[in-house]
Amino acid sequence: MADGRRDRRARDLAGRLGTALLGLLRSRPGTTRSGGEPEGVRRARPAATRPAAPDVEYGPREDGRPDPGEVVWAWVPYDEGDGRGKDRPVLVIGRRGPDLLGLLLTSQDHDRDAAEEARHGRVWTDIGSGAWDARGRPSEVRLDRLLVLRPAAVRREGAALDRARFDRVIAEARRVQGW
Repeated sequence: MADGRRDRRARDLAGRLGTALLGLLRSRPGTTRSGGEPEGVRRARPAATRPAAPDVEYGPREDGRPDPGEVVWAWVPYDEGDGRGKDRPVLVIGRRGPDLLGLLLTSQDHDRDAAEEARHGRVWTDIGSGAWDARGRPSEVRLDRLLVLRPAAVRREGAALDRARFDRVIAEARRVQGW
């Protein structure tokens, strides 16, 4: 009986700590909004209500500010939309008003689990390696998920993608997202 009570108390304490931690994370300035999404990153609206095509352009400049064609680093929420996420590289592809539009990158090889990824609606394309990855690993860009970023939420530039790779990513993203 004492063991059961101790286990119940431990679970209750763990639950309260988890709730408190989530509350702290959500209340940190610049971290999340009331909907659990980060302050600086929003998901693009569903295709049915999304404006026609995003304003896509290629224009990297070495000016310390995020520009289309550059790989930058920003906090990106996980697909679950529960307020969790991680700092990751993002290819800036254009603008929508004052916001930046981007596609997330990963160094994980999704060719091995392409069927599983497709089952969840995730579509990736290889772009090779670049200065955005300090270890020089090949990267993939996720084509099915358009991110909307506030320029102030971008923390640093990683590198610029060359024009040919940028154009190929845009063509594939247009095909996948229908814009």
